[in-house]
Amino acid sequence: MTDEDDSADGIMWPPNLLKTVQETSEQATKRQQEALQQLLMGNSPASETPDLGDMSEQIETMSQLATFKTRVQSGGRISIPDAEREALDIEEGDIVQTVVKPVKRNRDDD
Repeated sequence: MTDEDDSADGIMWPPNLLKTVQETSEQATKRQQEALQQLLMGNSPASETPDLGDMSEQIETMSQLATFKTRVQSGGRISIPDAEREALDIEEGDIVQTVVKPVKRNRDDD
């Protein structure tokens, strides 16, 4: 190996350049992974963020959720559409958790 083999177009590269580039690349990759993890898991700091193994539990939980619109019936009752009950395997007598957000009001506020 000659001095010409160590340079490109006559430029001498600093001896630690490759190591510095590699370390910088590894740091950037780590930061990207942390940012993606925070995006997927919420906005908590990386030290409080669960590891990516917990993501499968969150995805499973999300697959057991349904979002739909329905009308409030007499007595404050709401109905879960047939397709949603079938998809989530909900049967009469099952206990479910609901989150209610008003979408549109069909009344006159005089």
